[in-house]
Amino acid sequence: MAQHLGPLGLMGDRWVIGDPNRKDGLHVVLTPEGLQHCGASEPVPRSVTPWSRFVELKARVGYRNWHLTRFGGLVGSFAPGSDMGRDGCSLYGILRHPYEHWSVRYTHHEGRYTGGHAIVLKALFDQLAEAKALDRLGDPEWLAAAVAKLSSYTSWYAPQGNRLVKETLQSLGI
Repeated sequence: MAQHLGPLGLMGDRWVIGDPNRKDGLHVVLTPEGLQHCGASEPVPRSVTPWSRFVELKARVGYRNWHLTRFGGLVGSFAPGSDMGRDGCSLYGILRHPYEHWSVRYTHHEGRYTGGHAIVLKALFDQLAEAKALDRLGDPEWLAAAVAKLSSYTSWYAPQGNRLVKETLQSLGI
């Protein structure tokens, strides 16, 4: 069984986005209750956001470490919508009650992420939000099954990745 999909990885019995092992790194823990934004050396989460508050949740996945530098941000400014610059590794969305924009950053792992993994991870967040099933991200067994089906995707062709995510969600009951 695959244990990672780009920045999403299994750490023990919990799924984590980002690298919790890097010094001063940030990561997001997916729990049954919601998202916990954590720092590597901090004993308690910086923030906890319940799944029920999310109206929308999206992922930005910078493929390589240099994409997250100032130079990467400059390059990304010529390609609107690219996952480059300061926020190249982040989750963002809209919360309800009160309605507000929400965003947290995570630390990129040492290596690079494959384009296929970034495409299907972003599509997974988009399609779960659209189906109003974001809480499935907090179910470790369900997420393990989804990652196992999606982790073999290596193409850079986004429509095919989106279709694979749709088929995967349907096969898993969404």
